[in-house]
Amino acid sequence: MESIFHERLLQVLGSVRGAALSCSLQEGSLCAQHCLNNLLQGEYFSPVELSSIAQQLDEEERMRMAEGGVSSEEYRTFLQQPSVNMDDSGFFSIQVISNALKVWGLELVLFNSPEYQRLGIDPINEKSFICNYKEHWFTVRKLGKQWFNLNSLLMGPELISDTYLALFLAQLQQEGYSIFVVKGDLPDCEADQLLQMIRVQQIQRPKLIGEETAQSRDQRLPRSDMDQAIDVNHPFDGTGMLDEDEENFQKALALSRQEMDMEDEEADLRRAIQLSMQGSRRSESSGSSPQNVPQLPHTSQTDSLSSEELRRRRQAYFEKR
Repeated sequence: MESIFHERLLQVLGSVRGAALSCSLQEGSLCAQHCLNNLLQGEYFSPVELSSIAQQLDEEERMRMAEGGVSSEEYRTFLQQPSVNMDDSGFFSIQVISNALKVWGLELVLFNSPEYQRLGIDPINEKSFICNYKEHWFTVRKLGKQWFNLNSLLMGPELISDTYLALFLAQLQQEGYSIFVVKGDLPDCEADQLLQMIRVQQIQRPKLIGEETAQSRDQRLPRSDMDQAIDVNHPFDGTGMLDEDEENFQKALALSRQEMDMEDEEADLRRAIQLSMQGSRRSESSGSSPQNVPQLPHTSQTDSLSSEELRRRRQAYFEKR
């Protein structure tokens, strides 16, 4: 029974992104539709339905402009302008998304507005967010007791820890995203019900659409020892975000370790040369030494071993350089 439950959980998590696979970088304008369906966890809105809402908004705006006179210059200019609520590529405005959510009794509140910020609400106490940058929309939603980035440009849902959520939203704001808090009761969904009973762990961050092709191409190229060392020393932490500064630090650390190894070899070589020179001086002065002065044992076998060791170390050192 437990294995069946986990299998079903994986199936649900795999479908969390809904129609995400059809929202590629080239068709990013359809992400408003995918954003809504990922938020509601189902195929609730089609492009046709969202187009109908956009046309209704356009008609309401036209009627307001007509109140100033259908023969006015402003009205004629308005009729010549394209719609601000949709375009031929499938882009939909925030007004369209807001009106679509009103059907479900949901409301959008600007996250960084002074009114909302004065409330001092911790983001983890919310239920979901809608994020927008230019023509791209995506959802961040709590399912069960965990947060997920349901960006339709990813191959699957990305787990976000409670401690990282606020930093994630702040990072989006720095990148120019507008963030909206979704207020109201979201419809029930199976993923939310399952994740109320169990917490999941994410071993690997989901790839961006198109990233897998690039990665498979890179895998055909030989990887350096340093790249492999970085992979070993930089396991994925499950947060879904790779810190560029930390990656650079790991590279610098690997380089530092290589330099330390080379310095150790160089120091060993210098010590070997010094010992060899001391041995030569002792050998040269042995004939003139007083008889009553004890001499260090110094056989030809010892000289042979020292020379061989010196040659080996010198060769290893220059091979490393």
